[in-house]
Amino acid sequence: MGLLVSFMTTPFAKRRRSLQKLLEDAKIDALLVTQPANWYYLTGFTGESGALLVSRKGISLVTDGRFGVQARLESPGVRVVLQKGALFTSVGEFIRANGGKRIGFDPGQLTVDQLRALRKATWGKTEWKPRAGLVETLRMRKEPAEVAQMRKAGSLASEVVQHAATLLKPGIREVEIAAEIEYQMRQRGASGPAFETIVAFGERSAFPHARPTSKRLRKNELVVLDLGAILGHYCSDITRTFYVGRVPARIRQWYKAVQEAQAAAIDAVKNGVSCGEVDGAARQVLAGYRLDHYFVHSTGHGLGLEVHEDPRVARGQQRRLEPGNVVTIEPGVYVEGVGGIRIEDDVAVHADSSEVLTRAPRDLIEL
Repeated sequence: MGLLVSFMTTPFAKRRRSLQKLLEDAKIDALLVTQPANWYYLTGFTGESGALLVSRKGISLVTDGRFGVQARLESPGVRVVLQKGALFTSVGEFIRANGGKRIGFDPGQLTVDQLRALRKATWGKTEWKPRAGLVETLRMRKEPAEVAQMRKAGSLASEVVQHAATLLKPGIREVEIAAEIEYQMRQRGASGPAFETIVAFGERSAFPHARPTSKRLRKNELVVLDLGAILGHYCSDITRTFYVGRVPARIRQWYKAVQEAQAAAIDAVKNGVSCGEVDGAARQVLAGYRLDHYFVHSTGHGLGLEVHEDPRVARGQQRRLEPGNVVTIEPGVYVEGVGGIRIEDDVAVHADSSEVLTRAPRDLIEL
């Protein structure tokens, strides 16, 4: 009895029950979950292949023989079904055998071929209902333990970016800095980078998503470092901008504008404030400096098990922030032929406050 109670009270079991409560409103008997971050969120399963079926009656995970033992160990309270043949054919056969009539799926996470295989295996007796974002809606509201883990991931990323700054000397290559960043993440306990590390020198720093190259750092250049670590399954994301040499007056002014824009957006991150308002706070500051046309992306995005989650912190977004949301705040200015400046931090929303989870200094540093 005690073991059963412990299964029922895990965070994963509580999340599954929350999802089960959404099925009736969604007018479906079950939801097919095919996205790895979602099935981890609901079960703790970390395997690379599978599909999760969440119904009002129970939870079943279909996977192959490589992950059978792992699934049973990682997912107590979940029925593990070993597939026979192709995954989605097996899923469809399982649904047909267990009487599923109306099955929801996320159309953004299932291919046409996969849906065709499911329909064929269920002999046309199952209605397939597009239902996007049911699990993601739950994931947006982080539990205190999730925020605590993201706080640790943010601290780790902050340490790494500060270490990387000490290596920024003329002659070093972008790829060398990127390699050292990812090595330092793992040295500090991360399972790996949350995304491909961005290291951009000089004119290339005007590319918001510049991939590291063999370019060598020269004196009197901007440097943008954008990195994130996965620690205990949760992501961090931080960007800092440096200058190697004496900072020219116009770049100092641009940096001041971006720093003030970020501060205004962070101040706007509060329970009940719309994501569009947060984005607008950053843009208003940059407009005051006549730099808003150099800001070419949104102010931020949700963060969690994946580096890009809901909610989006972008122009016109009406979704209101609520406790448990974690978002990035990352305004930037990108001038072709000169370079770019971006400052990014991770911010958690609490009931009556907000908390910056990344702690590296934000002031402009001359190296």
